[in-house]
Amino acid sequence: MSQRRLLREGHESHLRILPRFIQILHGRRHPRNNPRQICSDEIMHQDIIPIYAADIQDQLKKQFAYLSGGRGGDGCPVITFPDYPAFSEIPEKEFQNVLTYLTSIPSLRDAGIGFILVIDRRQDKWTSVKASILRIAASFPGNLQLVLVLRPTGFFHRALSDIAFKFNKDEFKMKVPIIMLGSVSELQGYIDKTQLTEDLGGTLDYCHNRWLSRRTAIEGFAQKVKQTAQILQSFGTELAETELPNDVQSTSSLLATHTEKKDKMKEDIRLAVEQGDDILGSITKPVTENPEYKLNQDQLDNQTTVERLLAQLHETETAFDEFWIKHQQKLEQCLHLRNFEQNFREVKAALDIVSERLSAFTDVGNSCSHVEHILKDLANFEEKSCETIARARMLASEGDAFIQSNHYAVDSIIPKCSELHHLCDAFTTETEQRRNLLNKSLELHGLLEKSMKWCDEGIYLLASQPVDKCQSQDGAESALQEIEKFLDTGAGNKIKELNKIYREYAHILNEDLKEHVQKVFQKQESMEEMFQKRQISLKKLAAKQTRPVQPVAPRPEAFVKSPCTSPGLQRDYVSNSESSALRKVNYRKGKSEMTELHQSRGGSTMDDEENLAVLRQHVINELIETERAYVEELLCVLEGYAAEMDNPLMAHLISPDLQNKKDILFGNMEEIYHFHNRIFLRELENYIEYPELVGRCFLGQMKDFQIYEKYCQNKPRSESLWRQFSDSVFFQECQRKLDHKLSLDSYLLKPVQRITKYQLLLKEMLKYSKNCEGAEDLQEALTSILGILKAVNDSMHQIAITGYDGNLNELGKLLMQGSFNVWTDHKKGHSKVKDLARFKPMQRHLFLHEKAVLFCKKREENGEGYEKAPSYSYKHSLNMAAVGITENVKGDAKKFEIWYNAREEVYIIQAPTPEVKATWVNEIRKVLTSQLQACREASQHRTLEQTQSLPLPTSSCTSPSRNRIRNTKKLEERKADLASLEGSGTTVAPKCPEKDKGWAKTSHSLDASEENDGWSSAEDPLNSSDAEEEGGGGGGEMKLTPGKYTVVTDYEKGISEEFTVKSGDLVQLIREGEDGLWYVKNLSTGREGWIPANNVLMLIGNSKSAQSLSSSESGTASSTLSTSSSCSDSCNASSTSFSDIKG
Repeated sequence: MSQRRLLREGHESHLRILPRFIQILHGRRHPRNNPRQICSDEIMHQDIIPIYAADIQDQLKKQFAYLSGGRGGDGCPVITFPDYPAFSEIPEKEFQNVLTYLTSIPSLRDAGIGFILVIDRRQDKWTSVKASILRIAASFPGNLQLVLVLRPTGFFHRALSDIAFKFNKDEFKMKVPIIMLGSVSELQGYIDKTQLTEDLGGTLDYCHNRWLSRRTAIEGFAQKVKQTAQILQSFGTELAETELPNDVQSTSSLLATHTEKKDKMKEDIRLAVEQGDDILGSITKPVTENPEYKLNQDQLDNQTTVERLLAQLHETETAFDEFWIKHQQKLEQCLHLRNFEQNFREVKAALDIVSERLSAFTDVGNSCSHVEHILKDLANFEEKSCETIARARMLASEGDAFIQSNHYAVDSIIPKCSELHHLCDAFTTETEQRRNLLNKSLELHGLLEKSMKWCDEGIYLLASQPVDKCQSQDGAESALQEIEKFLDTGAGNKIKELNKIYREYAHILNEDLKEHVQKVFQKQESMEEMFQKRQISLKKLAAKQTRPVQPVAPRPEAFVKSPCTSPGLQRDYVSNSESSALRKVNYRKGKSEMTELHQSRGGSTMDDEENLAVLRQHVINELIETERAYVEELLCVLEGYAAEMDNPLMAHLISPDLQNKKDILFGNMEEIYHFHNRIFLRELENYIEYPELVGRCFLGQMKDFQIYEKYCQNKPRSESLWRQFSDSVFFQECQRKLDHKLSLDSYLLKPVQRITKYQLLLKEMLKYSKNCEGAEDLQEALTSILGILKAVNDSMHQIAITGYDGNLNELGKLLMQGSFNVWTDHKKGHSKVKDLARFKPMQRHLFLHEKAVLFCKKREENGEGYEKAPSYSYKHSLNMAAVGITENVKGDAKKFEIWYNAREEVYIIQAPTPEVKATWVNEIRKVLTSQLQACREASQHRTLEQTQSLPLPTSSCTSPSRNRIRNTKKLEERKADLASLEGSGTTVAPKCPEKDKGWAKTSHSLDASEENDGWSSAEDPLNSSDAEEEGGGGGGEMKLTPGKYTVVTDYEKGISEEFTVKSGDLVQLIREGEDGLWYVKNLSTGREGWIPANNVLMLIGNSKSAQSLSSSESGTASSTLSTSSSCSDSCNASSTSFSDIKG
């Protein structure tokens, strides 16, 4: 049924109630139900005469006329005009109002009989009597029965009135006779004494003020009843014509408004009833006080009127209550309908969501643990959905109750209830089907895993059987028994019929699962085939008789033949021939046995490879299984904790200080989960058949592993937040729902534990894959993972640096960090300060970046967990573009120097161990070498430009060609010195004996750019004498000297074909040989060989072309690199000043 039709029917039913209600309000009852036939006009005649006592109260108070309540013989009402001196002065309007009002009080029946007027003029004059009678006759509005006039009591005026009345009788013509009375006794002849007031000699109890207040009260009550009836009529019409709203809020508001108005109406009726009861009580009070007291007719009429008004008021209230009950029921049914419809929409939407989520449970799992996890998710989902299902069933029951109670919108409620029942039943059925499918999948995966486990155990058994022991009969028999015993266990573990599996589990077998079943079955068949082959071999060995190896006599070195042979000699020859034949037979037997032994050894090698393959398979299985478990744990945390922080139903359990801090608590765990779930786990599963190649999987995703650095950097903040709110009810509720034995902080540590686990698994895999194809990839992957762990560890320290004003990211990549003892030695410092600095080391934590090295002071913090991690207070930093190093300091193998700006600032660094020192020195050397390489490329470009524009300087004592050769040798030797700066030997360039003199600034020269290609290196103050010895001698040419150098270019053309070097290798020049050859040892590979000197210069100097080195001032001069120059200076300048120093 449509909504419009329902509203129309509800409105029509309302209108059917209204006429009866209005009929009751107007008092139009059927005469058969009212024996007294009291006309409503008697109560509501004010509709015709709108004059009320309250309106003319002041006029009535003058008492020039009053209705005492007395009656004539036939019940005519008596109106008395007492003696009123100012009668003639009463305004005509007031006079007419009073008379009209007084004549309106009696009932229409009594008024229809006529009124008796008693005009008391005993104290007046005849002229006034005449005027009063004429005025009354002219203005009286009602019917008259009799007019009784008490004439003046004075003799003169009484006589005059008799005469005047006789002669002027025509002037007093009225519809009724006028009787002149001389005394009250005569009056009592016309009206009974009991019907006359005391001033007329009667006994009627009359008080004008009391009469006036009572009339005012009765009329006020009548007006109240009338107004109440009219208001109820209007309200009833309004209620009946009100359209029913279409929403809950409007319906509820309308019901509240109507109820409020109804309550006000009921209160008005209650007050009106109280008012009527009070009036009725005041009327009947004399009778109550004195039972013998008799009410006069007017009092009886008043009592009747009030009782009639009260009865009508009660009847009106009853009719209104009846109408209101139906109206309220209609509104309440409408409100129930609107609530039902709104709840239906909400529940329907919730059921749609639940059904959609249920339909997402299509995965049948890829392992037992995966299926168990899905089943657990399904159970959790079902538990969470129970509330929605229960709400839907409750709403359907509510709708059924509406139907049973004859709700006016039954046609609209029935379809909705049916739909709710259907959806709930469908959800329950679908959930049960999903659970059955998953249980079936769990059963299948259990079979598959049992089969795989059985296969793995079988392979392990084959790999664990020692081949040497199986060569004996007893060993072979023992091995056979082990195999047979193991095969007996296959009855309950292996897959017997593949087609039977397909038939039994057809409804859950998708393509992936079917492929997995096939692989397991193939693996099972392969393993059984391996067992069959092993059984055949062992049976042969068990059946073979052991044959001792016969000794073979040594063959004679020489055999002497005689041309003349004797029988004895002939016998010896034959004997020797037989011996030779015997030796051949024994040789063949021995060869056969050796072949068998070789085959057995080959089988042993194959078994070793088989064992390694099994171990590799174990490692890859562990890697994949733990990876799956890791992904599931991350998902569990994200759904069970992180998602619940956004759940409105759980918001009341979350502390205000914890709200909006999900990113701090969980960091980028969601990013880590998506990487492992969508990418890394799937890639790993592709290598399950090729475990030795898994290193490629790691190398392919190595950049993505850097997301762990962000997670670890956020871990201190997460740990601090967790410690602050670990007792939160929210976390306890989430842990309860997940059924976790461990709290959230244990799961937040999982990513940190996982990234450290990979290097252990890679080490294991590498150990079992030494001779495999992917060994190099495994080694590279292990190195990369260790590099990531180091970067993560370094970044954890880096974020603890405080007091640094700049941006640490601008310093480039963080390469190293560690704690050292540091001594300072500055040229500009005070001598005592320098001496003190040498004896009192500072504890400093150094951070080596690509562009700077930072010196910080380590400060331990109090607290627990990550809050106990140290912080580093920044002290100062050195720009790597102006840094030099001295690799060895005499007296301590753990010390090295870092100096700055031509040794203006020198820092002696003491490492914890020589190994740490070597690592740092190598890393700093790499940074400086990379800077040097960049500077050389720029300077070589400038040198080519200068070579084209400037002539070569010549010497007067040499020919140009010879000078070029010598300059070329000097340049090559200088490059050798530059290479020595990069090696692990000395870090100072050769110097002249005049060490106090520096390089003088000169004009531009050809080798200025080459000179500036050097990177800053420090003079060792303790080795300065060694440096001078190396640089002295007055020779004008620089020669190669034995030492260690770093190779800057590949070389594969040595005298020995096996000797090759690659860029970055560390080589040692051992000795110089003939023909300009040097004997060189590659310390990186351990190989040695002879290399031409020119090639050595190119190898360690990284120079592609020879340039001349001028010595214009002295032929015995030597050159050295500026110790105060830096890469940045050389790169920015077009040339750098230098000069030869005279010897």
